[in-house]
Amino acid sequence: MFDHPSDAFVLTRPQRALGPMIFASPHSGREYPAAFLAQAILDRQQIRSSEDAFVDQLFGMAPALGAPLLAARAPRAFLDLNRAADELDPAVIDGIARAPHNPRVSSGLGVIPRVVAGGRPIYRGKLSIAEAHSRIARVWHPYHQALAALIDETRSAFGHAVLIDCHSMPHEAIEAHSRPGQPRPEVVLGDRYGVAAGRDVMDRVEAAFSAAGLRVGRNAPFAGAYVAQAYGRPSRGVHVVQVEIDRALYMDEVRVEPLADFNRFRDLIASVVAELIQPSGVALAAE
Repeated sequence: MFDHPSDAFVLTRPQRALGPMIFASPHSGREYPAAFLAQAILDRQQIRSSEDAFVDQLFGMAPALGAPLLAARAPRAFLDLNRAADELDPAVIDGIARAPHNPRVSSGLGVIPRVVAGGRPIYRGKLSIAEAHSRIARVWHPYHQALAALIDETRSAFGHAVLIDCHSMPHEAIEAHSRPGQPRPEVVLGDRYGVAAGRDVMDRVEAAFSAAGLRVGRNAPFAGAYVAQAYGRPSRGVHVVQVEIDRALYMDEVRVEPLADFNRFRDLIASVVAELIQPSGVALAAE
C-alpha cells in the first residue's frame, strides 16, 4: 500500500477555481495497511481514535463550490502529515539519536506517532529506521509536494493563496482547556498567533464560522502545527489557517461513527465553505 506517490492522497479539483482558497485534510486518512495493524498492540478501533474522522467528508463539497480539496489516504497513526519529516522519535524508531527537546516528539506525536489518543502506545517494540524513512518517502513527501504545488499554482493564478487546514479536536480537549463559566469554543482557528495568516484572513474565516452559528476561538488550545509553520507566509501572499472542529458536534467519538444528524452538520459546514470561496472573498488576502 502507498507504493505509488498518488496513493498517499486524493486531490479533487474544481471545474474552475473561483478564488485563492485551498482546503486540505491531512489527518482524515483511514486506509490502514495490514502490515501496520500487525505491528500494533491496539486494535483498529482503538487506533482510529487518532483520526480526524470524516473531516474530509465535512469539507468534501469544496470542489463543487470552486476550490480544491487535498485529502490524505494514509492514517495519522501510520504517519503524521502535520509534522516535519525530521520529527523522529527515538523512543519508537531504532537508531535515532536524541535531538534537542521537541514537545511533540516527547509526547509521542512525532512524524511516526508512538501513541494514539489518551497516550496509548501503538507498537510492541521499535520500528527500524528503514521503515520510518520508507513511510516518509511513500507518504509524507508526495503529500507535501502536492500541497506545495497547489499553493504555488493558486498564488500564481490569484496573487495569493489561503490554505484552510482542516482538523477535528476531541471534545475532552476543549473541556480541559476551557475556563470555568466561559462558553467552550466549537471551532478553534490557529494561525500561530498571527504568524501564519494575516488578520484580515483570520477575521474572514472567523466571521464565516460565526455566521453559521458556531462558537469560535483562536489559537487555544491549538495554534497550528507544522503545516501552518512551514507554509504560512503572509508577507509572501500565503496564508494558513488551521481549523479544529469539536468532534462531538458530528460524531460518536467512542464508536468513530457519524451522528444521526451528520448530514445536517455537513450542510452547515458547506455554508461556511461557500462563504469563504465566493468571489467576494477574493480580496481577503490582499495585504
